[in-house]
Amino acid sequence: MNMKKWASLLLAAVLVLALTACGGGKDKGVYAEDGYAEGRLGDVMHTYFMDFTVNSAYLTSDYNGYTPAEGNQLLVVNMTIKNTDSSTLPMWDDDFQGQWSSSQETEEFAYPITEDGEGGELPTVSDAQFPAVYDLAVDEERTGELVFEVPEGEKDFSISTMELFDDGSLEGEEGDTFFVFFSAEAK
Repeated sequence: MNMKKWASLLLAAVLVLALTACGGGKDKGVYAEDGYAEGRLGDVMHTYFMDFTVNSAYLTSDYNGYTPAEGNQLLVVNMTIKNTDSSTLPMWDDDFQGQWSSSQETEEFAYPITEDGEGGELPTVSDAQFPAVYDLAVDEERTGELVFEVPEGEKDFSISTMELFDDGSLEGEEGDTFFVFFSAEAK
């Protein structure tokens, strides 16, 4: 092998190693710092128990036959959730909350439409929806939709979740809070 070819191969190997080393110990994604993490569409959010990604979002006036109350629209959020814990993870779709910034005199957050507002569960209206309650096995990943009733005219939203640790109390101990910010358009 001539010297030029050898030098080219050696340079290519050094570049591959350098690019690999730039990744560092953590994979790409968002980790909480000082109790808070903020991401955007497509970011992998790393919580203590799971990774989640808000893949996409859109607004609509009808979701598989479900229509919102007058003055509202539906926010449909497609997400992927993966259990990174060492045991089965019990999940509730209201582990995730939808928020918006509003000048109206309404609440500025909502739980998915499978939450009746009093802690009860309502049935899903589509096979694409996350059920109100489900389990994620170790390393299991699910992709589905959360649907929220939000005020008409809103376009800027966030989805949030807060880690809760079992400390023997009814409320649990609060951990880090994660927000994913995005804009949604009518579909």
